[in-house]
Amino acid sequence: MKLLFVAALIVGSVVFLLLPGPSTADEKKKGPKVTVKVYFDLRIGDEDIGRVVIGLFGKTVPKTVDNFVALATGEKGFGYKDSKFHRVIKNFKLKHYGPGWVSMANAGKDTNGSQFFITTVKTAWLDGKHVVFGKVLEGMEVVRKVESTKTDGRDKPLKDVIIADCGKIEVEKPFAIAKE
Repeated sequence: MKLLFVAALIVGSVVFLLLPGPSTADEKKKGPKVTVKVYFDLRIGDEDIGRVVIGLFGKTVPKTVDNFVALATGEKGFGYKDSKFHRVIKNFKLKHYGPGWVSMANAGKDTNGSQFFITTVKTAWLDGKHVVFGKVLEGMEVVRKVESTKTDGRDKPLKDVIIADCGKIEVEKPFAIAKE
């Protein structure tokens, strides 16, 4: 039985939530540190639309990052490769730091799984409900292409949005991400 992993891009919205408090004064001032990166090569229908590189906050939320990296690499025999974005929600009214933050989707406390979303505008009312574990470092224009894809009445893309390939990119020296 093939496990199906899905990803959601909540467009015109999304979350930055449950980011545990900074561990140092430097992190508080500059933001969380990227310790590892993953990439997603995306396709809409038959068209390759580009690569998204996400920096992950491994010291801030290590378990979430370890699980996400395992799904991106497929190291456990399954993962995000060839998975579909099952929803693209336009004009979802939220606010927070801004576009590009990556968070786990869930149905409440202790229900994080494999679903995630990427913010496309400022977000806020979901703070404290979702674990923010990364930020788009490259390819926000690719995220915008996904955001602008046509959807049906249930926010399902009319053309399949697929993670055609994905993997891990090592980070030599961790670096802070500004909260913007």
